[in-house]
Amino acid sequence: MLTRIQAALRDAIRADAERVGPFLVRFDEHSDDLSVNYAVPDEGAAPTAGEVAALVAAFRERSRTPRLEYLRPSPAVDAALAAAGFTVDHLLPVMAVDDLVVPPPPAGLTIEAVTSDEDLLAVSVVQNTAFDVAGEVGARDVARQRSLLRDDGVIVLARLAGEPAGAGACTAPRHGLSQVAGIAVPARLRGRGIASAVCADLTARVFDAGCTPFLETEPDWKVTRLYGALGYRTIGESASISLK
Repeated sequence: MLTRIQAALRDAIRADAERVGPFLVRFDEHSDDLSVNYAVPDEGAAPTAGEVAALVAAFRERSRTPRLEYLRPSPAVDAALAAAGFTVDHLLPVMAVDDLVVPPPPAGLTIEAVTSDEDLLAVSVVQNTAFDVAGEVGARDVARQRSLLRDDGVIVLARLAGEPAGAGACTAPRHGLSQVAGIAVPARLRGRGIASAVCADLTARVFDAGCTPFLETEPDWKVTRLYGALGYRTIGESASISLK
């Protein structure tokens, strides 16, 4: 399944990616943010020192930090990057689910798929607040949300007694898979089961579309317990590796 997930993640950037040896590389010409500038190795890649050097040069030429995202285990890629001085920034558990356990929703909670600018703005406010993203929420955030919708993804907004209280999304189906992501609940509303309800809703939508859900999460027992209670299990690791 990890092979299918990596193929799906690779396909998600293929249209906008450049090829450098055994790597697909996504560069954002407008931003040097690490999250939108990264490379993904080909399936079964065993990069040479020269190919890694060419990858580093491609990032440096654009004033970007050389960075890769890929799923482990991938020992040949790990060894080649370590030899070039790359270090691990993050290792995140990758989780999948076969049988969803749906918890009872909190009283007064509604969850719906949204598409309007007003609702997408509310989703952005919830997510930016929950993830401590600085700055005023505005048109750029709505455009980012809309790009996921254009790619056939789904965005949901949870309201508690009418107030925006949670949000999340699932990506367009690829290789029979869809990634559940961006599960967010502001700190003041946590501990009420809202995140579980949002994740369960999105997971059910993925199953209803005939796909298998997966997600990446923080390596924190509280978070993994949250998803574990829904039936998710850890199947591997997502590595973020960069050269400072």
